[in-house]
Amino acid sequence: MADKADHGGGVDAAAARFGGARTDWLDLSTGINPQPYPVEDLPAAAWNDLPDEGAFAALETAARCFWRIPDGAAVLAAPGASALIARMPSIAAAQSINIPAPTYNEHARAFAAAGWTVGDSATARVLVHPNNPDGRLWQARDCADLTIIDESFCDVTPNDSLMDQATQPGRIILKSFGKFWGLAGLRLGFAIGDPALIARLAQGMGPWAVSGPALAIGTRALSDDIWAGATRARLAHDAARLDALMGLPIVGGTTLFRLYDTPDATALQTHLARAQIWTRRFPYSDRWLRLGLPGTPQGWHRLETAMGAWT
Repeated sequence: MADKADHGGGVDAAAARFGGARTDWLDLSTGINPQPYPVEDLPAAAWNDLPDEGAFAALETAARCFWRIPDGAAVLAAPGASALIARMPSIAAAQSINIPAPTYNEHARAFAAAGWTVGDSATARVLVHPNNPDGRLWQARDCADLTIIDESFCDVTPNDSLMDQATQPGRIILKSFGKFWGLAGLRLGFAIGDPALIARLAQGMGPWAVSGPALAIGTRALSDDIWAGATRARLAHDAARLDALMGLPIVGGTTLFRLYDTPDATALQTHLARAQIWTRRFPYSDRWLRLGLPGTPQGWHRLETAMGAWT
């Protein structure tokens, strides 16, 4: 069986334990871009009308261009990558699947709940690329006959994408809109790959799975290469700044989150929580602590002050 769910977030529970109102807290427990894509005014039709074919087609065109999706691969927009992950077991009859650990736990939970055996398998795999939480990158040779490649964090390093695998039979690549663009509340995700498998996923989604505002914002953001380039440069700079500030051995990560090794992850998490700074600890390691990036000068100052008091 999959391990009990653990995620970033949970600021309400942290505030109940350590004090302060939710608004007092600096949440560094997720890998969400703290300076999100700017959401401008939307046309009334995005809110008032049922999403029509043209809006879905515009989003797909923007996605194909931004991610350089090869001809022959199908694209499905969905209400968040999590919704797609929950439906992944429906693409084939239950069997054994290999999900290299440690990694994002929702994949194992979904497959185990659907009757799959999560363990050794030479024919079915889930590869989180880059991996969460250690940033490990996979190669095309690591794929099996049926492979789900979760690229939720790959937009920070697009040259590492395995999108060229999207035309291979048995491949599905997942994309998240909540991480790089920082719009987790928008609930927009994509499944890209084998047309037969994508069609099976689409059958259970319904005709209006993605909201009008999400279609409009997603299309606009995926068409904004200037913002994407500037954001990648800023994230790289801020990740290096965070490494220097923390002064801890680096296990890995991406430019959206960093994973550090510390003799006592619980003690450091508790120390930061007493300053209303929330971080991510993992049930399978008493040494690993993961931090996202502060998004404001005040946030950076708070973290610097708290780490200055850490001994």
